[in-house]
Amino acid sequence: MERTRIAVAGASGLIGSALVRSLTADGHEVVRLVRHAPRSEAEVRWDPERGRVDAAGLAGCSAVVNLAGAGVGDHRWTDAYKRRIHDSRVHGTAALAKAVASLDERPRVFVNGSAMGYYGETGERVVDEGAPAGRGFLPELCVEWEAAAEPARAAGVRTAFTRTGLVVARGGGAWGRLFPLFLAGLGGRMGDGRQYWSYIALHDEVAAIRHLLDRDDLSGPFNLTAPEPLTNREITAAMGRVLHRPTVFAVPAPVLRRVLGEMAGDVLGSARVVPKRLLESGFTFAFPGIEDALRAA
Repeated sequence: MERTRIAVAGASGLIGSALVRSLTADGHEVVRLVRHAPRSEAEVRWDPERGRVDAAGLAGCSAVVNLAGAGVGDHRWTDAYKRRIHDSRVHGTAALAKAVASLDERPRVFVNGSAMGYYGETGERVVDEGAPAGRGFLPELCVEWEAAAEPARAAGVRTAFTRTGLVVARGGGAWGRLFPLFLAGLGGRMGDGRQYWSYIALHDEVAAIRHLLDRDDLSGPFNLTAPEPLTNREITAAMGRVLHRPTVFAVPAPVLRRVLGEMAGDVLGSARVVPKRLLESGFTFAFPGIEDALRAA
């Protein structure tokens, strides 16, 4: 990809910050969408919950990447926090898509975040991008989230969605909480451990997003997950091997439900999601196995 100007929403998050580092290291000019008054030409103001964005600040961008959204695992899912999760994604995406569509010279590509939560509970069934949406808060959210990007697609901007799995990284996300527990010798399976977790190394997540930015023939949904999902029990054992710690402290399902509330369903649920379209496009994973991903983190 030639050096260009790229706008990134969610640039301070786990994935966004890693993407910005990767892009700037290769000489791209990155414009960050921020909530405060811009401090330089490298910042554009927006308010995702209220659906506002300074469209003029996106002028000259060849690509727009939207990874913004309130953290799904940051708080207990009260009605108020679920509304925040929803509005930060759906309203923010709609505002960006409309801003992109309004430009006289539009970006080549709009890459918008999504999640493997689109598929809901899959049990032992393997699902790829052709599977229908599941039922529940997260699947319904993902459907709305992706639909909100329609103004950009309708305006002729190539639009791709990243249905991301559990990102293996020490700096945040699910593994940002798991690593300290396991390093302290307090790690263990969750529930019966038979539920599938579809994961992806942070390095591969960023590489996959850049793959979608570079390839003019790629649009629509892409599962950003490693090729072989594993059960929570298998991942727990791998954590023990890599970190050289015991993994005897299993957390019973009733305890998780009591502590996490509705969010426990996401932890105990099974998502056996595979990256069919990403592999078919020629993408190569640097850390396809769980032990490789854990060591990379």
